[in-house]
Amino acid sequence: MRNRFQRIFLVLALVVSGHSLVHAQATLLLEEPYSYDGNFAGTGHAAVYLSRVCEASPIRLRRCAPGETGVVIARYHGIAGYDWIAIPLIPYLYAVEKPGDIPLYADPKLVDFLRYQYLPHLKALLNNVPTSKNGTSKNDTSDSAASGNTEPRGPWYELNGSAYDRTLYGFQIPTRPEQDDALIHLLNSSPNHGLYNLLHSNCADFSKQIINFYYPHATHRSIIADLGVTTPKQVAKTLVHYSKHHPGIEMTPFIIPQVPGTKRSKPIHGVLETALFEKKYMALFFFLHPFAIGGLETAYITNWHFDPGRNALMFDISRGLEAPISPEARHVYQERLDALRLKYLDVSEDSFRKWPAVDAQAIPQMDETGHAILEMEKDGRTVQIGLCRNNALHSTSPQLSQQLLIYRLDEELKSGRPARASLQQVENDFRILEKTTEKIPTEFAGDIQWSRSCLRFHNSVCATTNRKPRLSLTP
Repeated sequence: MRNRFQRIFLVLALVVSGHSLVHAQATLLLEEPYSYDGNFAGTGHAAVYLSRVCEASPIRLRRCAPGETGVVIARYHGIAGYDWIAIPLIPYLYAVEKPGDIPLYADPKLVDFLRYQYLPHLKALLNNVPTSKNGTSKNDTSDSAASGNTEPRGPWYELNGSAYDRTLYGFQIPTRPEQDDALIHLLNSSPNHGLYNLLHSNCADFSKQIINFYYPHATHRSIIADLGVTTPKQVAKTLVHYSKHHPGIEMTPFIIPQVPGTKRSKPIHGVLETALFEKKYMALFFFLHPFAIGGLETAYITNWHFDPGRNALMFDISRGLEAPISPEARHVYQERLDALRLKYLDVSEDSFRKWPAVDAQAIPQMDETGHAILEMEKDGRTVQIGLCRNNALHSTSPQLSQQLLIYRLDEELKSGRPARASLQQVENDFRILEKTTEKIPTEFAGDIQWSRSCLRFHNSVCATTNRKPRLSLTP
């Protein structure tokens, strides 16, 4: 109950003050680990989003013009020999240039395809990077890769599409315009040569320096919890702690959910926290560090209770920050989805659970308007499935579009932490699904408007009418 009131207060404060991510000044991005980092280290990645700072090029900054949304700046290792690189916000998160181009679903094949489509924007930056014959990344399956075109080798794919690989947490803080100008001058006038070192010059160290440029001593490393190595989680934790003790800093936490379709990223840990939760490291850790037991106990008490998603809002690239969907609303929408699954669709439930298997037969392409689609053979003909909100209703196979949207909604409605969607986002996706079903003959006539009333009035309508928030399955 207390968390619910805190969340409501955050939303009201956000509306009154007029905040949104686009109008934020500086935001620390704490990014969950995935792939090898998720399996072995678990410390994730750190970057900083600057809303008033834009790129003159990926390695040179300028003030933003009206309508521009700023850049994400971070330290990288092994990309063209540079220390830091700046990427516009939307490409950094989704490997596209406009909000309407963001796909509703993205498996590794589509992610590589979108990153390859954005690659021309990075050519000038990467023109001195060694090339590899087969593709844009280790998972690339694009037509260009298959045809043998050479593209940059190395971790350049880290520059765009971050929200396909992982969930991100944002910690938004205010800055002054003159501070932004000073940071631009400092970074533009300083050498930009690779300085990455895992122990003392990693991505978290760079983000810590940027945040401390605006608020001196706001973030710091932990000798006990991380053995003196700066970790992304520690930077976020100390920034939150600093904001609580400095009332003038109105910090807003939020979540950028991972786009459904790829393997879920894992929770973020610190150094000793990883050793505690990963048994494969315990013996080596105790051998290298004789005070490990005491350090683990102390770190657990003083550091590990930090939850980056606590009281966080949800981020939408078009609408800004919104409240996450509540358990009550999630239950109502899940029942609506189950009812629609039973009455509208002429396939078994198992087919919906296996949408990735259906998707595996499809090939990502761009339609004539530049939006991502999937092409596949169905019943002896080629069908196209729109993947974005702008083209989802133009699919030549409404049934397959329904499967895609139901898979997305199933992912959004899963319980657990962190939250995966806002109420508005789920409502928008369900509206697209309903419009898709209108293209297929059906006898279904569920009580949709009544269910929406239950959501809108927080189930008060259901309580006063003594009815349960579910759909009737009778036509």
